[in-house]
Amino acid sequence: MQTSFSGHETFPFRYGWLKKGVDAVSANPRFFSSDRAMIDLGVGKNMVKSIKYWCSATGLVESKKVADGRTEYEPTTLSDILLPDSGYDPFFEDPGSLWLLQWSIATNTDFCATWFFLFNHWHGTEFTKESLFQGLKTWLMKQGVTELSDQALKRDIDCCVRTYVTSRLTKTSVSDESFDCPLTELNLISEMADGRTYQFRRGEQRSLPDEILMFSIADFWERTGESARSLSLERLAYDPGSPGQAFKMDPESLVRRFEFISNSSQPAFTYEEFGGMKQVFKVEDHPAIHWIHKYFSN
Repeated sequence: MQTSFSGHETFPFRYGWLKKGVDAVSANPRFFSSDRAMIDLGVGKNMVKSIKYWCSATGLVESKKVADGRTEYEPTTLSDILLPDSGYDPFFEDPGSLWLLQWSIATNTDFCATWFFLFNHWHGTEFTKESLFQGLKTWLMKQGVTELSDQALKRDIDCCVRTYVTSRLTKTSVSDESFDCPLTELNLISEMADGRTYQFRRGEQRSLPDEILMFSIADFWERTGESARSLSLERLAYDPGSPGQAFKMDPESLVRRFEFISNSSQPAFTYEEFGGMKQVFKVEDHPAIHWIHKYFSN
């Protein structure tokens, strides 16, 4: 297993960071290694590294080695349709865009192993940073990742939690929304009264648009390499990297969403239950990206 536990420099991404980073590499593929990166982004050296990390972790840019051995970055298809000034949502003002970022992060083992573990392999409803540390360390050892310091893991866990939970400083004394990560708006994780226990908010996730849910289903289907016209509800709810895990939607919540989608005039997916088997059927074979276009063009 190849993964990274550094690069974010302990900063969750903030409002405006992703747009700035993508615009910069669109103009200059070597921007992040240029002398002007700090000046043009208006942040310190560590934050430049963090912006570079999060642009990759969210699937908005991809890197490649070029002939001289240096690394260049370029926007991805997702970035091209969302973030240009004429794009669908350049400033992430639509909740659908935030759910897309959550999907990218929660299914990304290369950059976000702690996030991936928390959403796909932690099956309790509550956790503390201490219990998450022990569970994550055990899981990584099983994956063959052993040469990693405890402090690096704990820093990664701190960053992961702050991706979803509003900081205490913001709650008490700072009103600047840019201090927190935009994904706090999804309310996927809440801090409990003791200040050390965190709880998932599971359910239908009503702010998750149907089209973005269908994008995640289609993307998951493509990643599994399944050619069958149906997948079990259990897989869509419980498999690592599935919509149910990434969005914390239990089977009952998925069924309610599928029943609504199935009743639409032209459903692309239908849900059926017979003989105790709960199956989702693919009616129309659209590529995953189709659903992003459909959502934003409505």
